[in-house]
Amino acid sequence: MTAPRIVITGLGGICALGTNTPAIWEGMREGRSAIGPIDNPDLHDVKVRVGAQIDQLPDHGIDHRRLVTMDRFSLLAVIAAKEALVQSGYAVSQENTGRIGAVVGVGVCGWEAIEHSYRSILLEGKPRANIFSVPRAMPGAAAGQVSMNLGLRGPVFGATSACSSSNHAILAAADQIRLGRADMMLAGGTDAPLIYGILKGWEALRVLASETCRPFSADRQGLVLGEGAGMVVLETFEHAQARGATILAELAGGGMTADASDIVAPTVEGPTAAMQACLAEAGLSPEDVDYINAHGTGTKANDKIETEAIRRVFGKAADKLSVSSTKSVHAHCLGASGALEMIACVMAIREGIVPPTAGYRQADPDCDLDITPNVARKRPVRVALSNGFAFGGTNAVLAVKAVEKG
Repeated sequence: MTAPRIVITGLGGICALGTNTPAIWEGMREGRSAIGPIDNPDLHDVKVRVGAQIDQLPDHGIDHRRLVTMDRFSLLAVIAAKEALVQSGYAVSQENTGRIGAVVGVGVCGWEAIEHSYRSILLEGKPRANIFSVPRAMPGAAAGQVSMNLGLRGPVFGATSACSSSNHAILAAADQIRLGRADMMLAGGTDAPLIYGILKGWEALRVLASETCRPFSADRQGLVLGEGAGMVVLETFEHAQARGATILAELAGGGMTADASDIVAPTVEGPTAAMQACLAEAGLSPEDVDYINAHGTGTKANDKIETEAIRRVFGKAADKLSVSSTKSVHAHCLGASGALEMIACVMAIREGIVPPTAGYRQADPDCDLDITPNVARKRPVRVALSNGFAFGGTNAVLAVKAVEKG
C-alpha cells in the first residue's frame, strides 16, 4: 500500500529575527544577523555574553492564569503554533479536535523555572519553590501547552534529542498521520536557553563564539546560542485538497540514524547515513536536490565533518548544490533550530531564493562547498534538505519539495 503524501499547510515562528514567519524569512533572505549582546542582569560571571535574543514578545493574548503555568520555551511554542494554525486556515472544533495533535521538540527544558527555584531557595532563603515549577520545567510542557491553548485532543507529546529535536518531532508527527491516528498535526520545536546555568554549561564546553557565528568560514570560532520556536502544520495531500487549503510544500521523506560513538564528537558516518536514508525514503537521487540547509553550527569539527558527509552522499552533484547555514543569523536555537530552518527550506522552494550564510570571511579548504556566502542567491529550488545532527549522535534529516499535482 502506498504511503499517503504529507504536505505542509502552515508555518509559524518566533526568534531574534522576528516574531512571525514573514519577518524571520526576510531576515534570513537578507542575511541580517540578529546576534548581539544578551540583555540579562543575572548572567553574573558568564564570560560569553552574545546570543540571539528576542527583543520583545508579540501580543499573544494568553490569559494570565494560564501564563503563570508556562515557562518561556512553552510560551514561544504556543506563539509559533498559533501562527501556523492560522495560516493553515483550519478551525479546531468539537467535531475535529480529536483528530489533530502536536509533537514539539525541545533540546533542554524549562530552565527559567528551574533557575528561579534555585535562586529563590538557595540565595533568597525562601522555604519552597513556585507551585508550578515542575509543570513549567518538564520537557513535555511545550507540547501540552500547545494542546491546551489550541484545543488539540489528538496525539500530543514531546520529542527530546538535543539539536535534532525539531526534525525528529516533524517526522514523528508525520507518522501519526500515516498511521491513521490523526488527520492533522502541528510539529516543530522550541527552546529558551539564554539562562545563566545553561550558558555556563555551554561555556564549559568551550564551543561558544565570543563575537558571532561564522559557519564554514576558516576563521569560525564556534556556535552562538539563541532562543525561539518554529512550527509547521502537516496533513495529507488529499485532506488539504478536500478543504481547499494552500499547500506550501510537500514533506517528501526523512532519515534518522545514530552515530553510536561519542556523546559530543560527531562522526561522518552517522550524518552520511541519515542523508542517504532521507533520499531513499523520499525516492530522490542526489541530482534532484537543489539546496541544503546545513546543520552548520560554526564549530571547527561540525562544519568540516558535515562537508565531508555531504560530499560522500552527493558525489559530483555536491558541486551543483547550494548550501547555507541560517544559524549565522538566528544562532543555534537548540530544539527549535530544525523548525526555524524548515521555514528557510519551504520559503526557498516557494520564492526561488537561497538564504545566505552570513558572516563568511575566509575560505576553508575543508569546507569546499558552495555555502552561499553573505548574499542570497536566486535559483529554482525544487527539493531542499534540512540537516539536524545532535549531541548524543542523533541525526535527523528532512526532505521537502515543491508540490506536484495529482
